[in-house]
Amino acid sequence: MLRKVVLVHLAALLSAASPLASANPNSNFTYDEKDFLLDGKSFQIIGGQMDPQRIPREFWRQRLQMARAMGLNTIFSYIFWNDLEPNPGQWNFHDRNDIRGFFRIAQEEGLYAVLRPGPYICGEHEWGGFPAWLSQVDGMKVRENNDQFLNATKRYLDRLGSELWGLQITQGGPILMNQLENEYGSFGNDKAYLQRTADILRENFEVFLYTNDGGGNKTSLDGGTLHGVLAATDGRDPKTGFKNRDELNDPTMLGPQLYGEYWLQWFDNWAASVTHSNGSADERTIEGHINNLEWVLQGKNSFNIYMFHGGTNFGFESGSTGDNPTTAVTSSYDYGAPLDETGRPTEIYHKLRDMISKHVPAGSIPDIPGLPKIAEVAEFSMKPALSLFDSRSSQPQKQANSPVTMESLGQSYGFVLYEHKLDKDISGTLSPGDKPRDRVIVYINGKKVGVIDCTYKSPATVPLDVKKGDVLQLLVENLGRVDFSLAMKDQVKGIVGDVKIGNEILKGWATYSLPISQLPSLLNKTVSAEDTPVFYTGSFILPDGTETDQSGDILLTFPKGIKGQVWVNGINMGRYWTIGPQQSLYIPGCYVKDHAMSNDVVVLELEPKAGTELTGKGVATREWFNSPDPDAP
Repeated sequence: MLRKVVLVHLAALLSAASPLASANPNSNFTYDEKDFLLDGKSFQIIGGQMDPQRIPREFWRQRLQMARAMGLNTIFSYIFWNDLEPNPGQWNFHDRNDIRGFFRIAQEEGLYAVLRPGPYICGEHEWGGFPAWLSQVDGMKVRENNDQFLNATKRYLDRLGSELWGLQITQGGPILMNQLENEYGSFGNDKAYLQRTADILRENFEVFLYTNDGGGNKTSLDGGTLHGVLAATDGRDPKTGFKNRDELNDPTMLGPQLYGEYWLQWFDNWAASVTHSNGSADERTIEGHINNLEWVLQGKNSFNIYMFHGGTNFGFESGSTGDNPTTAVTSSYDYGAPLDETGRPTEIYHKLRDMISKHVPAGSIPDIPGLPKIAEVAEFSMKPALSLFDSRSSQPQKQANSPVTMESLGQSYGFVLYEHKLDKDISGTLSPGDKPRDRVIVYINGKKVGVIDCTYKSPATVPLDVKKGDVLQLLVENLGRVDFSLAMKDQVKGIVGDVKIGNEILKGWATYSLPISQLPSLLNKTVSAEDTPVFYTGSFILPDGTETDQSGDILLTFPKGIKGQVWVNGINMGRYWTIGPQQSLYIPGCYVKDHAMSNDVVVLELEPKAGTELTGKGVATREWFNSPDPDAP
């Protein structure tokens, strides 16, 4: 019996010789009880995940060519709502947010696409893709049948739909289908919410919907599926996932089996004890992955490799995966993927390519493009240029009895500086609000006296013995909102509640917003590297014979740095942290100037050490290791 048939137009048959470049109005894409159907013929989705907002726009085509060369025919992509709408009604579809441009290039390179717009996407991304300003809307409850949330969701999906309408398969584009929410059964079971979200998606897209939930847990499948929507599963065990999916009681959820995320490896988080999640860890692990995915193909079923290419959490875009402790995700989203963060194939890439080639027509997989080596850069000096505290505005953004939150300042990312002048002597342990959010550096009269770091389950305590007239400063860093959507109050950053020393509540706070969305002027400034955070400046020139684009890719490291942020030619590349496991930052060659020109580097070092010269260098190979935490409790 036919469970469900949804007809859509198809662009053109996929092949290495004839990529999807134009529409064919006589084609269609649908599914029956067992198969996805392309022009009435069985079509297996051999997919891999790539999120365009984690990849330099200039490198989208190369990454997509590498996907084709591994044998993939479809790209799955999360869309990050928070990057598209950083403030209510303020839209950004430029550069890495040019989602329409990404799917057009995918089509030109012979790839179909599956859209994963959320509104919630998880992905170890900042608040699972939700904009920070949602927490400031009265009555807001995310991922629930809540009018405030669904109204905001509708505005987002309406706008995304208008951007991508012409790229659906029905309109001659590459987008085959659209995911409803993401692993919702691991969060809740509000069918009214799922139905209203599905209705919004159907208003804006013609392609059919599917859900994706953890295949090893029947409760997750029961909670995350919806009547009339094809159900898919994910995890590391497709056999169990497929079995559990087929046992769903609602036949309108059944159809071809899709393993919506096959997890090859895992993400990395900042910690002195965490090792890099390596996709080529050992032969036995790789063999297990190959066997699982070949089993899927042999059964005429479909899969999406998560991640095929992870990319980078540029700037302040990485999220956290827990709040007790705060599990802050690294700048690199390498994920141990077949295509590493720099766009170069790993051992498992070649083995997957060999396996896939057995299940597709001979000659349909193109050759692997050649790639240059990573450029090396000799060690260069970084000079202190400006104290972070001197870059603040002349007047605080807020003066109040109690500290105010980051979001109430209209700020989503970066830092907030809180300042209080003591009106009497006090001794006791510092309590910065209801809990530290997420890392608090404590200063008395401009001297660092401690760090409260919530990446530890039991953060360090900071005892204080302050005198009347002393100035207490708290620099609070947002390390990323939790990606699986905790209660709204837990997604607020900065200081929430009163600051206490012992049992004494401190009243009277000046609050300074430090989002560092743009670098301050660093010209004609001199400063000595003391305890407070310092901007350093330096520069490098590519070696002779090196050109930009991928031949100019660099792995930049700061051997004497503790923790901070890096800009190259004005672009925020992400965080570094001595604790590891990430010990080098990927600098895409498209952001680097030709070898005859100087490349400007700015580093905000949060914990400079007097008498220690900060240096940078570009290394030839990726460095993954751990170092002791100088701020460990």
